[in-house]
Amino acid sequence: MIKDALFGLAVGDALGVPVEFRSRAAIRQDPVTDMIGYGTYHLPPGTWSDDSSLAFCLAEVLTQGYDLDAIGQNFVKWLYHNYWTPYNVVFDVGISTKDAIRNISQGIRPELAGGTSEFDNGNGSLMRILPLIFYIKDKPIDERFQITKEVSSITHRHIRSVIGCFYYLEFARGLLNQEDKFKIYQKLQTDIPTYLNYLSVDPDEIAWYNRLLMGNIHELPDEEINGSGYVVHALEASIWCLLTTNSYREAVLQAVNLGEDTDTTAAITGGLAGILYGFESIPAYWVNQLARREDINALAARFEAGITYF
Repeated sequence: MIKDALFGLAVGDALGVPVEFRSRAAIRQDPVTDMIGYGTYHLPPGTWSDDSSLAFCLAEVLTQGYDLDAIGQNFVKWLYHNYWTPYNVVFDVGISTKDAIRNISQGIRPELAGGTSEFDNGNGSLMRILPLIFYIKDKPIDERFQITKEVSSITHRHIRSVIGCFYYLEFARGLLNQEDKFKIYQKLQTDIPTYLNYLSVDPDEIAWYNRLLMGNIHELPDEEINGSGYVVHALEASIWCLLTTNSYREAVLQAVNLGEDTDTTAAITGGLAGILYGFESIPAYWVNQLARREDINALAARFEAGITYF
């Protein structure tokens, strides 16, 4: 399952990198149907971005157990020393993420490093949070929420970002338990608001997710799904892509072709789709083009061994 998630995320990320920032209208003129290269960053096919880098930094720490300080220091190593990058260079980083990691490098505790402004609600914690589910999946909901909040807060401390990460990991948890994706979606419409209300979370913040928590998002046309880098849009898009397709390939290509923040939307979607459909469902010729695929495979094996031990 860990291999499914890590490769699912990274392949989705790599599919989106070449067309990041392109509008949906522009992509519709030449839709993405396969792994391509160059484009936005002029990098070869199979290049993944900060989304995967930071997810791998998180997973690396989790091979030894949960250590928030170590996670923060891995993020510092990534930004300033190119740790867990595909070609020893950081070529993409969000403003909020960069500011938070700088805070950590200057001695601020990781759980206090992320921004708390309403404008600090990009998808920068959502894009990297997936490995955490393998550590918290069997813990009580209070612990799952608290740890998710801490790991999100390293770069994104606002409750809206925390809710997005919490919902995403709870969805992933349902997939790990081999529940039907639509049943998970329906169950979370009750479970998420109930728990957040129990915590006395501001109802206005919960309401930002009403299209997921109260509606049938899979019934919406693609024109009503936004591919931007805003955390609410990114979560909506990933769940919409998962629910409106029937394979890994379909899900991630649908995510990329939404346009805008293509790598992140596809990474978030791809992580869930990897768990749902399994590593074998990812086209082998996509995996074979992936930068550092042997290193990713080895990381998955270490993580699996660590989780089994702990």
